[in-house]
Amino acid sequence: MPTTVDNSLTPPATGASSRRPAGRRRARQLRWVVPLLLVAVAFVLYALPPYLTLDPSRSRLPVPQGYPQYYPLLVAHIVFGSVALLAGCFQVWPWFRRRYPAVHRWMGRVYFFGGVFPAGIAVLGVAPVSSTGFVSQVGNTMLAVLWLATAVAGYRTARQRRFVEHRRWMIRSFALTTSIVVNRVWLILFVVLLLPRVDTTYGGDQDAMIRAAAGASVWMSWVLNLLVAEWWLERGSARRGVGRRREAA
Repeated sequence: MPTTVDNSLTPPATGASSRRPAGRRRARQLRWVVPLLLVAVAFVLYALPPYLTLDPSRSRLPVPQGYPQYYPLLVAHIVFGSVALLAGCFQVWPWFRRRYPAVHRWMGRVYFFGGVFPAGIAVLGVAPVSSTGFVSQVGNTMLAVLWLATAVAGYRTARQRRFVEHRRWMIRSFALTTSIVVNRVWLILFVVLLLPRVDTTYGGDQDAMIRAAAGASVWMSWVLNLLVAEWWLERGSARRGVGRRREAA
């Protein structure tokens, strides 16, 4: 399932001169693909193992009493979300898409059917009862709805062979997929910023401070990711427009 925004109608160049630019493009891509993969793998290795035991006592999130569906839904969300995160890293790699188109298409199906779709459905049963308060509950629920909506739009446009639109939707989808990783960074930052204000703003209630930091980090993680994705998409569209105008001149 393609996820990059490039001009796929441009005929491939031939000869040694074309191989050199292609090699440089691949090298530039590796500068961000490799760190992205390393971060994704490290995050999955940290987040996933406790839930593979199926032991609620090892959950990193409090399991509410009187809601037996919560823990199975949480496990499903984390397992399928891990699939989406790892598969998505390859889906946004332009060289991989061009070099292995058949694998790319099948991995796109894995990203959607074995990742985002089941993970998004599962989190809709988890987010409304988040232990970090109402702000987090609303933020995570909105994230789940948008995550599903962008992935469904991307899948539909691929089925309709509207590949330019498809790639744009899938970039938005992957931006939301990676929000879970960025969320941890924002949480640490907000805790550091709010910690000196525990006694003044929060009356010494450290749990209230953590809930405030968690709520802010939920919103910042996916809102900022979407804004960056939109900026990147518009930047790419502007570059292609300039290139077409130069060719016409």
